[in-house]
Amino acid sequence: MPDARKVAQFRLTPLLLHEGMPGHHLDVGRKVEMDLPRFRRAFGFTAYSEGWGLYAEGLGHQLGVYEDPWALLGRYEGELHRAARLVVDTGMHGKGWSREQAIQYLVKERGQTESSATVAVERYMGGPGQALAYKVGELEILKLRDEAQAKLGARFDLREFHEAVLGGGPLPLDLLRARVERWVRAQAAG
Repeated sequence: MPDARKVAQFRLTPLLLHEGMPGHHLDVGRKVEMDLPRFRRAFGFTAYSEGWGLYAEGLGHQLGVYEDPWALLGRYEGELHRAARLVVDTGMHGKGWSREQAIQYLVKERGQTESSATVAVERYMGGPGQALAYKVGELEILKLRDEAQAKLGARFDLREFHEAVLGGGPLPLDLLRARVERWVRAQAAG
């Protein structure tokens, strides 16, 4: 986790939501406390965990922390950063971009320095699909939430939905969907 003393103030709120509460501090903390097989405690699924982190950033709207314009600017800046990451990730791993093309994209389109773009691109080179996994995970959790709200109406409880998402530990997205759908059926029947 980045040193909070070295992070621009406008980036702190989304960073703390993503890395702290209700983000990774919650999902990783829950995983550690669960009686899961050792391999499930040791390993994770990027789409699940980072999807939860991005989803947690979005919860800042409901929590009222984005009423501060600087915090909201941080949220939007983070979304722009991830959009650029998606372009670079798919450019390199799907379109055959060179390292230099990816660096120049971040310099020209994102406004990054060449040194920070180089560090970023080399990170993405080592983890194909990572940027995509973040966003796919967030979108799946949001879709599951929308579907649950539509099916349950007034019976939908956001805290219970979060328990359905986090309560089984890290899961591939297809298994997360099955878990949440079972929860929705139980809520509808109960």
